[in-house]
Formats: sequence, structure tokens, C-alpha cells
Amino acid sequence: MAAKDRIGKVGAAARAAQRSRYVQRLLEDEALRGSLITAYGAARSAYGRMSNGKPATQALFEDRKLQRELKEAANAIRDASNALRQPPRRRRSGARRGFMVLIVAGALAIAVTPSLRAKVLDMLFGSEEQFDYNSSTPSAQTTPAGAAA
Repeated sequence: MAAKDRIGKVGAAARAAQRSRYVQRLLEDEALRGSLITAYGAARSAYGRMSNGKPATQALFEDRKLQRELKEAANAIRDASNALRQPPRRRRSGARRGFMVLIVAGALAIAVTPSLRAKVLDMLFGSEEQFDYNSSTPSAQTTPAGAAA
């Protein structure tokens, strides 16, 4: 009977944890998990350095590696705490990213392909009129025969 009672309590605890917003954030937020893992690793390393036989006060004041690890653990805990206080970030939709890729690919295609560029320019500004350019100044070939110096 006691085993059945424990299973019921474990199930209730699991359901309560599932409803907890902190547990949900921990499951969904990769940066939060990273901060907590960093804090755990740094604190564990600092504990190992403190338990090497030196008095704790001496280790705190003299051991630079211990000080750096404690600082890293404190910063990681602060980052995790800030992440928990902030509202959860909304995930960006893939449609926005896909639209941007489409625009960049289209612009690249227009820039690289001359025939496509010509079609786009014709659609935007109308087709070009072809004309022959005639100069208004006389050239050396059209000068009168007697005028040569």
C-alpha cells in the first residue's frame, strides 16, 4: 500500500512540475539551460578548489582561479535569474526568414542575369527606344575637298 501511495505522490509532483512556468521555461529556453549548466560547472570546480586542504579564507583571498570560478558562477546565476524574470521570447516564424531569402535571391538573380535585368527594367520603366545618334558637328570625312589645309 505504501508503494502505491508513493507512486501517486510522484505522479502528482510530476503534474505540478509540468504546470510550473519555471519548469516550462527551463525546458524551452536553451540560453537559460546554458547559464545554469555554466553556473553548476563553475561552482563545482570552485568547491573542488576550496576543499583541497587549505583554510577557506586563505583559499578565497589567495587563489586567483578560485576567485575567477566563483565570479563565473555568480555571473551565470545572475544571467539565469534575469532570463527567468523576463517574459519568454517569441519564436520568429519561418515565413519571415523565407520571405527575406526570397527577396535576396531575386535581387541576386536580377543583378547577375543580364536578360532578366533587362526584362525587369523594361517592366518598370518601359522598353527602350532604339535610335541612331547623328552628330551635329561636321566630322573630318564630311568636310569639303577644297577646305583641307
